[in-house]
Amino acid sequence: MCKVRLGIIGVGVMGSGHAKYVMDGSISRCELTAVADANPANLAKFRSLKCFADSHEMILSGEVDAVLIATPHFFHTAAGIDALQNGLHVLVEKPISVHKADAERLIAAHTNKDQVFAAMFCVRTVPQYKKIKQMIDKGELGKIERITWIGTDWFRTAAYYRSSAWRATWKGEGGGVLLNQCPHQLDLLQWMCGMPSRIHAFCDLGFYHDIEVEDRVTAFMRYPNGATGVFITSTGEAPGTNRLEIAGEMGKLVLENGKLTFTRNEVSARVFCDTSDALMGMPEVWNAQIPITGAGGLHAEITQNFVDAILDGKPLIAPAEEGIKSIELANAMLYSSLKNTAVELPLDGAAFEIELQRLIDASSSNKR
Repeated sequence: MCKVRLGIIGVGVMGSGHAKYVMDGSISRCELTAVADANPANLAKFRSLKCFADSHEMILSGEVDAVLIATPHFFHTAAGIDALQNGLHVLVEKPISVHKADAERLIAAHTNKDQVFAAMFCVRTVPQYKKIKQMIDKGELGKIERITWIGTDWFRTAAYYRSSAWRATWKGEGGGVLLNQCPHQLDLLQWMCGMPSRIHAFCDLGFYHDIEVEDRVTAFMRYPNGATGVFITSTGEAPGTNRLEIAGEMGKLVLENGKLTFTRNEVSARVFCDTSDALMGMPEVWNAQIPITGAGGLHAEITQNFVDAILDGKPLIAPAEEGIKSIELANAMLYSSLKNTAVELPLDGAAFEIELQRLIDASSSNKR
């Protein structure tokens, strides 16, 4: 194979965006040959391609070597399993599934490791986050002791939630801000800092909007090494904030407004605490703004990486199997809030699936 024939499943807002940069030639050695969507109006924009009203027909058509899944969330699992079981390479939009149990089913379908299976966690390509991960992995912060991420710059209007019938419903999305706006941040959180062992969260359902899902979240986390974390997000706060702080024995990283700063201790805070004669002193520090060059390629970079993995065996930036971690974080936060108790990780995926189905069954939304 010298070129990947790509099919896109779901050509609404996100799928059409993916189609545009592929058709513009931004992805080398890749050709968009087919699209699938149950909505005829969406297919009408792609009359020059093979169009299918059923994704299964496209998967079996012989027209594609790989698929990019960009449907509403609940369809990710079934479409992904279908494509994997029929020998195609798969790139799935975030979240890879709505809940952990479905993610486990999707990942279990990836039995042939010659098939490339990737997730669209495009924010991993942003240089600031790549640099933070590199610094943590190299031990420049020492032992991580605290993580605080305030991500409230996701403001959405009532009109946004009215724009599609599936938005902001348990049946259509399976959640609110945690499943729609925050999968990238939750993925980055675990990618850079690892998974917590315990979560206690407070999720407000329809706090700012007339919706049935969560639009304001505050979550407290405990990590296996004793570190603590706080994650705060909403779609109703204006002006919002996007500020990440990671504090370790050797100093503190702060990312805000695109600027990454490192306040580095000359000696470990723990060593200074145990050995200094000063009653209220602190280690001497130096402050540095970490130079960041370039810009992340975001969706196009992930798609190019997917093609390169198929043709050349290049390592994936975001293997789909890692997508279960951000889902588990989102599910655990919601489950903790619904049960009004702390939740230990790993999360019982089957128990959360039952709880989510209860919410779907009890929904009084007219958008179901």
